[in-house]
Amino acid sequence: MSKTKAKKAESGSKSARRSSGKKNLKLARAAKKSAKANARRKAAAPQPRRGRAPVADKVIHTVSPPVQPMASPVQQEIIIRSHKYRVGETVFFTSPSFGRAAATGSYTVVKLLPSEGDDYQYRIKNTDEAFERVAKESQLDRA
Repeated sequence: MSKTKAKKAESGSKSARRSSGKKNLKLARAAKKSAKANARRKAAAPQPRRGRAPVADKVIHTVSPPVQPMASPVQQEIIIRSHKYRVGETVFFTSPSFGRAAATGSYTVVKLLPSEGDDYQYRIKNTDEAFERVAKESQLDRA
């Protein structure tokens, strides 16, 4: 083999070594990056608490919703409240101090309405007015 051919072959092997060296370096850098990223993920992940079961283990799955325990027989009596005033009864209406002022005075109960919260409601009418009002039981007194 001539000297020029030998030099070309030698220089070719040097460039091959350089390119393979670069590839190995790139692979090593990529492996280092992924190892660092994995370490960060592990550090950021919540660590289990020692001595305690995970919260998910404490959940109790039931078929029906939880039920309040029964009261003693003395407390089992349920008081059913009804309307205080009857249809046709005359009542004294006191308008609320806030909002629109209504005519305070004597009214007749026209209709019993369902409760709104703790108060029953009534439809009441004054003989001097052409319309009916809705009033809560707390706004009415016996006339």
